[in-house]
Amino acid sequence: MTLDHLDHHEAIGEDRGEPSVFDATLRPHRSLEPRGFVLLMAVVAIMSFLSGLAFAVHGAWPVMGFFGVDFVAVYLAFRINYRAADSSERVVLSETQLVVERRRHGRLTGRWSFQPYWLRIEVSEDPGAGVVLQSHGRSVAVGSFLSPDERVGFAQALSESISELRLAPHMRS
Repeated sequence: MTLDHLDHHEAIGEDRGEPSVFDATLRPHRSLEPRGFVLLMAVVAIMSFLSGLAFAVHGAWPVMGFFGVDFVAVYLAFRINYRAADSSERVVLSETQLVVERRRHGRLTGRWSFQPYWLRIEVSEDPGAGVVLQSHGRSVAVGSFLSPDERVGFAQALSESISELRLAPHMRS
């Protein structure tokens, strides 16, 4: 998980002059960097070629084509994985609203707004379910790609910010 506190404020609360109390962007973790991908693909290509060459030398030349298909399959699997990694969920809490924006491939695919004083936060035990935000009969799950510990950490950080927000009017009096 990447939990970024952003310096820019894109139309979430800031357009109405409200400062954000909590601003986090969640991104799926991908451990293989682009340089590692190139190195891995080079190793797979060399191993596939050498293995295919060994079969061709022994007269089983059609097998060499299957090693080429394997290489293409591994390459495509990684490209699909990298494309899926180009997603994020931004959670912004201001005094009057909590906004969740989901982006896939750089495009906004969903936007939810909740009143923070009535918001319930549940950490789901189901793998892939994430942290469920609920208010007034509506709900959205965020961070479905997070590990169980990351879900708990995110939920605690958001809960603490909401608690501070709920106490703020009483502390001003």
